[in-house]
Amino acid sequence: MAGHARVAAILGPTNTGKTHYAIDRMLGYRTGMIGLPLRLLAREVYDKIVAARGPSVVALVTGEERIMPPRAQYWVCTVEAMPEGMGCDFVGIDEIQLCADPERGHVFTDRLLRMRGLHETLFMGSDTMRGPISELVEGVEFVRRERMSQLTYTGSKKISRLQPRTAIVGFSVENVYAIAELLRRQKGGAAVVMGALSPRTRNAQVDLYQNGEVDYLVATDAIGMGLNLDINHVAFSSLTKFDGRRMRPLMPNELAQIAGRAGRGMANGTFGVTGEAGQLTEDVAEAITNHRFTPLKKLNWRSADLRFGTLETLIASLEVSPNDDRLVKAREADDLQALKALSAVAEVQARASSPQSVQLLWDVCRIPDFRGISHAEHAGLLEVIFGHLHQRGAIPDDFLARQVNRIDRTDGDIDTLSKRLAYIRTWTYVAQRKAWVHDESHWREQTRAVEDRLSDALHERLTQRFVDRRTSVLLRRLKQKEALLAEVNDKGEVTVEGEFVGRLEGFRFRQDKDATGQEAKTLKTASLQALAPHFHLRADRFYNAPDTEMDYTEQGGLMWGDQAVGKLTAGDDPLKPRIVAFVDEEAGPDVAQKVQRRLQHFIDRKIAALFEPLLNLQNDETLNGLARGFAFRMVESMGILPRADVADDVKALDQDARGVLRKHGIRFGQFTVFMPLLLKPAPTRLRLVLWSLAKNLDIFPEAPPPGLVTVPNVADTPAEHHTVSGYRAAGDRAIRIDMLERLADLLRGQDSRGGFEANPDMLSITGLTLEQFADLMGGLGYKAEKGERAKVRAVDVAVAEVTDAAAPDQDAAAPVEDAPVADAGQATEQAADAPAPVDAVAEVASAPAVPSVAETEVAPGGTPDAALAEPEVEVFYTFTWRGNRPDRQPRRDATKGRRDGAGAKPQGDRPRGGKGKPKGKGQPRDAGAKSFQARPPKKEKQIDPDNPFAAALMGLKNKD
Repeated sequence: MAGHARVAAILGPTNTGKTHYAIDRMLGYRTGMIGLPLRLLAREVYDKIVAARGPSVVALVTGEERIMPPRAQYWVCTVEAMPEGMGCDFVGIDEIQLCADPERGHVFTDRLLRMRGLHETLFMGSDTMRGPISELVEGVEFVRRERMSQLTYTGSKKISRLQPRTAIVGFSVENVYAIAELLRRQKGGAAVVMGALSPRTRNAQVDLYQNGEVDYLVATDAIGMGLNLDINHVAFSSLTKFDGRRMRPLMPNELAQIAGRAGRGMANGTFGVTGEAGQLTEDVAEAITNHRFTPLKKLNWRSADLRFGTLETLIASLEVSPNDDRLVKAREADDLQALKALSAVAEVQARASSPQSVQLLWDVCRIPDFRGISHAEHAGLLEVIFGHLHQRGAIPDDFLARQVNRIDRTDGDIDTLSKRLAYIRTWTYVAQRKAWVHDESHWREQTRAVEDRLSDALHERLTQRFVDRRTSVLLRRLKQKEALLAEVNDKGEVTVEGEFVGRLEGFRFRQDKDATGQEAKTLKTASLQALAPHFHLRADRFYNAPDTEMDYTEQGGLMWGDQAVGKLTAGDDPLKPRIVAFVDEEAGPDVAQKVQRRLQHFIDRKIAALFEPLLNLQNDETLNGLARGFAFRMVESMGILPRADVADDVKALDQDARGVLRKHGIRFGQFTVFMPLLLKPAPTRLRLVLWSLAKNLDIFPEAPPPGLVTVPNVADTPAEHHTVSGYRAAGDRAIRIDMLERLADLLRGQDSRGGFEANPDMLSITGLTLEQFADLMGGLGYKAEKGERAKVRAVDVAVAEVTDAAAPDQDAAAPVEDAPVADAGQATEQAADAPAPVDAVAEVASAPAVPSVAETEVAPGGTPDAALAEPEVEVFYTFTWRGNRPDRQPRRDATKGRRDGAGAKPQGDRPRGGKGKPKGKGQPRDAGAKSFQARPPKKEKQIDPDNPFAAALMGLKNKD
């Protein structure tokens, strides 16, 4: 070494340009070598020097990567990979304070003591190294460099309130991922930088941050080692870390190394804490801002004088203690642990029997444990590699190919890809060792290609998981105050700058449901800003749309196609509801007013069309007196009034008033006064909505399905709901009021005291089974008594009728044996006296003959008589009136349909079955003469004004 060689220590805090100064000094010499603490930083410096001098003169040497041009002049290395004996003019060691690191410190201390340049040697690092360097290095020159910007402590902040261009530091993979995920939801995403990443992945992630796609960086303490990024603020999410052996608090100088990444160049920076990290004490914060730390006094050391005679002598040389008080024996490193583990294996002991084999074993033990599974697992892998190298002189190609091909897969999640990257780094390191593989060039390229593919896949997964490109793009454009381009397709999907942000439903923007927190705010701000012109275009199209494109829902919503654009609210008049338009505030008042006016026009026209009879009644100025008051009641009830509620008003109306009201379509029924045109499905649906609005209901009753005569009477349903729907509850079902009035017309002619059965017309009107009809009648005030009787076949009836017609000597009035009795209110004696029609005789004649007993199939063990002795049984109901109804009509006299007198069906002589019930069809009547009982004359009744023939009856009465 030349006697005039310069040895200098360039010391100072971060952001003083120490590394940049060393690079400039190195490039001033013909040859040079610089050692850096991280592979990532080595690659960064390599790229910088290549840009200045070209790739042909710059070499890169790390544990996993070697780029060595034949005429290399400048060597960029990791400290562990620095080759010895190169004789370079310049040597520089960066981050020299790592001499005190428990794991790697002995390597830096060795370079401090033994590595020198022919003309100049520089040690760059913290001021804490001034004492050890001055004591251990003779003739050293100290150069103090001041920080180019100020560093300020800002205390604790929530992650959601951290400013852009912030780096958040975590000390575990899980912590880094959790923070990055939170930032994705709240801030649009974050780049991730960790020491375990490959340079390719790390550079791709850093580019995301540097070019502004994301404003946040989440990293481990790897960023504290010289990575130059545009960071304004550093936030610590934790103040403790796992150092490989135990959890320990970070020292102030370690915190300062990381915090110093903020405020690069002349820009000031800040640092603080976030998440679960506690506040820094005042002393620690002041030490960091003023760059005053406890000086280092002892450096980690391990002997470089290794003896490879035997395994025992090698281990002993590695465990030698220093003879200098300023040095401390380094703790047992991973390579020494692996050596001890392998030396206990009998096969390894047998192989390591010469100095050359012992040295080979030591070189194998120095393969880093990239996988980090366990010491035993790592030692097992090293044993396999050593066995191949010792036995064959190189690792077999087929073995190496199997290992690499197994890893060469880009599927899986972040953790899976990270593990594969760690595995390939082992084989990349092996391929970089000289003479360890047969075809060094091939395997170096192969492992590098696999690492690149895995690196790209990992970068893609990291970006997919931790970066919301949509939000980051919108944030960047908003920050740049540029106009945003929005597009809305025919499905209402909204894209801004090509990114899907949500849907436009009517005139309200519904952003993507996956967005939450700050992301949601950003999406809404950007989307509404871009959608402003679309709101006006859509409002114009809506205003000119026909009514057929609009509709209202049963809950009062207003729809344009399948999109909600407003709702109805109660107005001063039930027939004049108000409109509330669903329009985003950002769309502007003009759009809101246009939408509201169009919706008001739509609902006004809809009411005018469907409620035309009711509106005509309301606007008829010719109505006066009681008729006008009754018309007001009808309008108020929207065309349906239970008769019981207006019984007195109906009685008070004279014939003229009723005639005028009937001209407006009002029908005075026995149970309900209503307007039949308003019972159609469309008016009913609208009436329910308007009535619910007037009653301020929260949940509107739904309209019954169109066309149903009866619907289920759901428990706890108010009777008023049925009335407004056009139905009346009766038992378990509710019947439509117009069909109820038709049923009432049929019931009016029945003997409700003596009892009657349901005829087919009654069942046809209601569409019910006999049991359901009985329940309905019970709900209308009738008593239903159930009975059973033998069912008569149609052929028996026909034969009996033909027999009666062929027997002139018999009494024609006598009923035919087993013939069914006519339904109550329909059978008359004249019908009984009528001869059988000729068609019936012909039908019987053409009918197949009834089989005889001999021809009838008899079950085994039975008798022929048993086959015919069991007639089929049918169920029937007899209905009688249970009591007076509040709105019951006056009884008719004998001349107007009552069954008393000559035209009445005999009651006393009707045969009775069991339990006092009348016999059903098929039971014989008394064939003797009929007897009738006269009743005293009754007071003549008034003509029912509701009878549709009232006017004609009044005329007949006047003639009499």
